[in-house]
Amino acid sequence: MLLNELRDYIGSLLEVSRFRDYCPNGVQVEGRAEVLRIATGVSASQHLLQAATAWGADAIIVHHGYFWRNEDAAVTGIKKRRIAHLLQHDVSLLAYHLPLDAHPVLGNNAQLAQRMGWVEQGRFGEQDIACFGMLPQTQTLAQLATQLSTQLARMPQIIGDPALDVKRIAWCSGGAQSYFEQAIALGVDAFMTGEISEQNVHVARETGVAFIAAGHHATERYGVMSLGEHLAQHFGIGHRFFDQDNPV
Repeated sequence: MLLNELRDYIGSLLEVSRFRDYCPNGVQVEGRAEVLRIATGVSASQHLLQAATAWGADAIIVHHGYFWRNEDAAVTGIKKRRIAHLLQHDVSLLAYHLPLDAHPVLGNNAQLAQRMGWVEQGRFGEQDIACFGMLPQTQTLAQLATQLSTQLARMPQIIGDPALDVKRIAWCSGGAQSYFEQAIALGVDAFMTGEISEQNVHVARETGVAFIAAGHHATERYGVMSLGEHLAQHFGIGHRFFDQDNPV
């Protein structure tokens, strides 16, 4: 298939045009016109680029790409080396940020809920990317943390009583710790995101609502992975997801 066809299809699928984002969604670096193999990964690091091009990818699709709002626009240092690698190999880079968090089926939050068995009941937060709902059955906070560690291959950090019963939960992948107080207002027992800030600890202790920091990278694997699988099935092209060890 052609790169422009791939871009247009994903743009329509993820409803890219309706999002106000911190980076450009779509093709960020243009490579060869024909795409037969796509590689996916969470962040467009040098390690991912090298692994994807060694595999023979024509295009790389990530959640965290380049050209973020307020960053230095100069193409120097790390940014120069990454873009030079893509141009040298004539490989395209496509990135989808908030649209890939929000999609009701392929998105990071929807995919995480599917794997955990959580039942979504509504959305909140910036452009409705965060979710709230119910666990299939009440668990203690300790049991929920163990289930998350099994699914994500990473032990989450929990702030709260391990014996706390959790039935209602809110969640948002990545760095959504600023949504904690919105989640509390929804009447949940626990809030899960990727990262935690200093003030979240005090809010959790004073409200009794548990805070779970399960890893920014770990909670954002599944959206781009499921997008790649969908594209491979829909267009009959090759796909491979490249994971990267990231403790954050």
